[in-house]
Amino acid sequence: MNIEQYGWNEEWNSKWTEKLKQDDRELEPGRIAGDFGSRYRVISGRGEIWGELSGKFRHSLTGSGDYPAVGDWVVLAMQDEGTHAVIHGILPRRSVISRKVAGQTQEEQIVASNVDTLFLVSALNDDFNVRRMERYLIMAWNSGANPVILLTKADLCTDAEEKMAEMERAAPGVPVHVVSALLRDGREALQPYLGSGQTVALTGSSGCGKSTMVNWLSGRNLQLTQDVREGDSRGRHTTTHRELFVLPDGGIIVDTPGMRELQLWEDEGGLDLAFGEISTLAADCRFSDCSHTREEGCAVLAAVASGTLEEKRLLNYRKTQKELQFQNSKEVKQKRKTVAAASKSKPPRSKGNSWQRVLDEY
Repeated sequence: MNIEQYGWNEEWNSKWTEKLKQDDRELEPGRIAGDFGSRYRVISGRGEIWGELSGKFRHSLTGSGDYPAVGDWVVLAMQDEGTHAVIHGILPRRSVISRKVAGQTQEEQIVASNVDTLFLVSALNDDFNVRRMERYLIMAWNSGANPVILLTKADLCTDAEEKMAEMERAAPGVPVHVVSALLRDGREALQPYLGSGQTVALTGSSGCGKSTMVNWLSGRNLQLTQDVREGDSRGRHTTTHRELFVLPDGGIIVDTPGMRELQLWEDEGGLDLAFGEISTLAADCRFSDCSHTREEGCAVLAAVASGTLEEKRLLNYRKTQKELQFQNSKEVKQKRKTVAAASKSKPPRSKGNSWQRVLDEY
């Protein structure tokens, strides 16, 4: 098994050498290819194996976002002549696609990591929704991956060019591609993202055609697919876990379960990037703390009045901004509670990230 096929390169080898340069133990790198709860499908230099977290590593993790995710490069200790492995840590991530877990729990859920390009998938049927895509763009920009919008099921749409133009207006500077797996149309435009060693991930609402895209791009039936519901074009959950596959052209693709609702985790500048023209206009507002609601001299409201900025886009910006501010306040409170509880129950720990502490103790 050649781990270079799964994205291992000089950059990762340099990180590995730097972190383990004073370690003479028999540890090997591997990449998480499937997350099945307590066990992980891992690609190593010895082939595809099952991996489990070591007790010390598991004990060092403070939140769900610290656990290995599909796409992570991990530190392995082989067991039983290489038939399975114990995972002792994670190499620092280059990009992290995450969301807040469903419900009221303040926890991060990692969709995929170390992704070069994030395909944001939207079907050209009754489920087409520009405002929803704006939320996905915030997640993409926050992740460190490059967003690309795929409008699927073009065979079901009679005004694909109009919808493409509408999406381009909502996502300035982001590539938008119209594709149809049924008609096998549009694949050549995706080739630049699928080169050898490049990792792409697909995300979108249920029924938008992600698994169909995986099968089409791979030329094999790797994932099960289902038809959307009649009447509302809403999808049924087909993919139940995240999984990584190698494509014939050498690219690596990650399929993820569909999302009924995307709850954003935090903002690392993604809001301003997704709504770039609003941020640019805001620089000309009379007041530096302008909320763009009713203030005099607001350049953003002036743009809405003149028709150069769509009012629905501004309303979605305001709504998402408030959501992120509220989310951040809850997250800060939760972190303070966690730190306070930990300080009462545990002695002080050495500084450094969790995986390095585990390696030092191993």
